[in-house]
Amino acid sequence: MSHPVRSGERLPRAFFARSSLDVAPDLLGCLLTFGEVTLRLTELEAYAGHLDPGSHAFRGETPRTRPMFGPAGFTYVYFTYGHHWCLNLVAGQEGTAEAVLVRGAEVVAGHDVVAVRRAGVRQRDWARGPGRLAQALGMNGEHTGRDFCRPSIGEPIDLVVAAPLERVPEDAIRTGPRVGVSGPGGDGEAYPWRFFVDGDPHVSTYRPGVVRRRRTARGPR
Repeated sequence: MSHPVRSGERLPRAFFARSSLDVAPDLLGCLLTFGEVTLRLTELEAYAGHLDPGSHAFRGETPRTRPMFGPAGFTYVYFTYGHHWCLNLVAGQEGTAEAVLVRGAEVVAGHDVVAVRRAGVRQRDWARGPGRLAQALGMNGEHTGRDFCRPSIGEPIDLVVAAPLERVPEDAIRTGPRVGVSGPGGDGEAYPWRFFVDGDPHVSTYRPGVVRRRRTARGPR
């Protein structure tokens, strides 16, 4: 971890106010706590805002992507494929719209809570993939734009990201194309911006992006 933080210590805003390409691999092994659930992060993807064709912010700010354009240390939670919420941690400098998608993790606390939220699913799959991960945490659109780096004065912080208790060795970190990203942003040679722990069972399966064609209404024949 290039930004000096002690083991188990809550990560400061300065940690996130760096390039998403630096923040993403440094988050591997870190602990993310939301409510009663704590995850050990095993897989993340970096997105570089208006410079990145795979980013929601590539074409500029919208009401949905507004949290990405603010300062680092805020959440960006979005809805996708009609039934999944996905958690991103905003990185970089204000206005750059960089973010890190939290793709995969191991549940290390709050097992009884997650067992109810992810009923009927084997434990290794509780937070293996961003939609499953948000469900395990109990996150939805109400949790976008949350400042998880603010001082905990007067009221508790509901989301805490802390340095790992044990760092992931450099030789165990792998990179590759981002999952489900189509078009230029899915080019694994140009954008090998998925970072994951090699051999960890809580890392999701890679699937290439599929270009979705917009349906057009047909007139009577």
